[in-house]
Amino acid sequence: MATIDDVRAYWDRHIHDLEITRHPVGSRGFFDDLDHYHFEKLHHLPRLVPFGRYADKQVLEVGCGAGVDLVRFAKGGARVIGVDLAASAIDLTRKNFAQQGLIGEFHVADGEALPFADDTFDLVFAHGVVQYTANPQRLVDECRRVLKPGGEAIFQVYNRVSWLNALSAVMKQKLEHEDAPVLLKLTIGELRRLVRNFADVRIVPERFPVHSRLHKGLKGMIFNTCFVGTFNALPRSLTRRFGWHLLAFCRK
Repeated sequence: MATIDDVRAYWDRHIHDLEITRHPVGSRGFFDDLDHYHFEKLHHLPRLVPFGRYADKQVLEVGCGAGVDLVRFAKGGARVIGVDLAASAIDLTRKNFAQQGLIGEFHVADGEALPFADDTFDLVFAHGVVQYTANPQRLVDECRRVLKPGGEAIFQVYNRVSWLNALSAVMKQKLEHEDAPVLLKLTIGELRRLVRNFADVRIVPERFPVHSRLHKGLKGMIFNTCFVGTFNALPRSLTRRFGWHLLAFCRK
């Protein structure tokens, strides 16, 4: 069974989406490429997550990575804190903020044991974290603990009953970070059970096929020219539950 130390060691060595940039890690070009690719791939995020709605509010991102999302909250006027298990991620976030003249607070910290008092934050954002942690329930419960009453937590997990999970099996193509110590794929029902202690929960399936810049060769051509167009031509009422990402919007 994977431990939190296994998870920390893995993420200290890995950076999301490194393949899409040729700029040196930590440079302005590197962060600009990450931002462009992140919101190109996850174009639903600005529509679903009101980054500018938290001006003067306390926002915590658990698993902030290179700070791509946290920058958006800071530009919207939020008072932001980012935590990540990996020291390498926190170092990148600090550089990202410094280069853009933004203010934030950053800590190497375990999302399963957050170093904050109860009822501290207006929003806790944990995008792409639950599926990689050693104890998902503990992480979710910690996020709820540090939320103020009436505050909101936003979680994103991978959908086991999804187009990408099925396509990966059919095409014999490994998914990103399949070698991670923990990689969970949840059903909508399983995600609901994880967030059951919140007063109000809304789950939105998202991330439908878009053209890929990472996958090359014959498989990449088939995916980009055939699969993406065919899938997105189908009525969304038929395909919505098969989105690769499940986002849970939870009110304490």
